[in-house]
Amino acid sequence: QECSKKQKNDDTQSTSVDALSSNDGFEEKNEFHTLANAKILLSDCLACDNCMTSEEGARVFQQNQKELFRILNLNKKCDTSKHKVLAVSICPQSLPYFAAKFNLSVNDAAKRLCGFLKSLGVHYVFDTTIAADFSILESQREFVQRYQRRNQEEHALPMFASACPGWIRYAERVLTNLVTSHICTAKSPQQIMGSLVKGYFARQQNLSPDKIFHVIVAPCYDKKLEALREDFYTALYNSQEVDCVLTSGEIVQIMEQKNVSMKDVTEVAVDSLFDEIKEGDVVRHDGKRSDGYLEHIFKHAAKELFGMDVKEITYKALKNKDFQEVTLEKDGETVLRFAAAYGFRNIQNMVLKLKKGKFLYHFVEVLACPGGCLNGKGQAQTEDGKPDKALLNQMEEVYAAIPVRLPETNMHVQKMYQDWLEGMDSKKVQETLHTKYSAVNQTASSLDIKW
Repeated sequence: QECSKKQKNDDTQSTSVDALSSNDGFEEKNEFHTLANAKILLSDCLACDNCMTSEEGARVFQQNQKELFRILNLNKKCDTSKHKVLAVSICPQSLPYFAAKFNLSVNDAAKRLCGFLKSLGVHYVFDTTIAADFSILESQREFVQRYQRRNQEEHALPMFASACPGWIRYAERVLTNLVTSHICTAKSPQQIMGSLVKGYFARQQNLSPDKIFHVIVAPCYDKKLEALREDFYTALYNSQEVDCVLTSGEIVQIMEQKNVSMKDVTEVAVDSLFDEIKEGDVVRHDGKRSDGYLEHIFKHAAKELFGMDVKEITYKALKNKDFQEVTLEKDGETVLRFAAAYGFRNIQNMVLKLKKGKFLYHFVEVLACPGGCLNGKGQAQTEDGKPDKALLNQMEEVYAAIPVRLPETNMHVQKMYQDWLEGMDSKKVQETLHTKYSAVNQTASSLDIKW
């Protein structure tokens, strides 16, 4: 079927659906039985019925609050040998939503969210910033390698960022190998967090990966699709590295169902993957609304390739605020040209230039949502599906005020490269932190679900 995103622009009207639950057979009464099904709004999400199979549709809708509560209740009722260790990992772009919505500092929001989740029965609450550290470091190294091979390999450049599952879905299902060969092979922060929790952390706790139920809290619905990828699955343990993705808005729905206000929740420090250490204050990466791949890779490439220390980056807006470029000049010559392309209108214009051979950029940070990750449709929309611009502005202010930490300065990451991943150039690094993106020739079957 023809992809609807080829015709529709970012202003497409939202359609809402009630999330279908695969757990409808699980109807015994429990403290969560009154939970309402989530309304999913998918106007700017890639998951249209033209690129989803019916099986994928069913599995996406399994990832709702009821699946979390099924595990919580299982832990309360069954013997301990069948218990699951519940771990929740929170994306950095979700925290400003809770801070802005409940008028809290971002550090208070993180601790109160942790306290609320633990009051439900969650055992561990993690911050996915460390996974983004790995993803950015691997992306930086890959870009430098691609740049050095640009005259020998046809598809070395441009390099496209791989962190956004909406963009990846579109590239694999619609844009073919013309584009997929240019996508950075570094896994997204979500995928790497799955490896950290069910690989590194599971080993530290002497747990089998299938004994951990891993939930991601994220800004957008496409993360639910990402969790289903075959390369995100460990066959040996019959275990997905992420078992369930809930949007920030779905967490707030749980609070509303339980009549809990964030301001009434006890603060609890966020857990670390390392022994009994707790996380300190919230930190972020460079970048206005996302994990900052463009800024980190640009500064790293300037240093590694041209010996230049870039302190501040100047963005130049082109056709609109969601398509901006950054350049580096040396001896009067432009040696690096990067771009940020957010939203499908800009993505399609970018791909058109690539097809015509008029593409000037070495790297593009591509995000499916206009405005970037903070504007994910799982947190930045009103109940009637319209953009909540006031809330988004607040989130941007909160996010901009979070201190920046360079991935290179995270000593835990450097130690894990040596102790867990067997060195930065090891085969285990490739297996754990990288994947392969390629065109998917798949005819989606019609769905009864109307998106």
